[in-house]
Amino acid sequence: MKYRAIIKKTDGLWIGWLVDLPGVNAQERTKEELLKSLAIGAEDMLATQVPFEPGGQMAMVEVPDPGSGPKDSRA
Repeated sequence: MKYRAIIKKTDGLWIGWLVDLPGVNAQERTKEELLKSLAIGAEDMLATQVPFEPGGQMAMVEVPDPGSGPKDSRA
């Protein structure tokens, strides 16, 4: 699988995070090390079992496409 990553070099370190997997982020000395760390973080995140508490429910939240909804009148 492929995930989108935002990466950049800042103060001598490469930093980045995965757009599609919130919580997966890393910083490394080289771009190659950063991409490897992000991949490991994604593997760890996807392998983690999320326990549900008694009474907990899974829900879907619908968010409209930013380009198709009404304009914010507060602007």
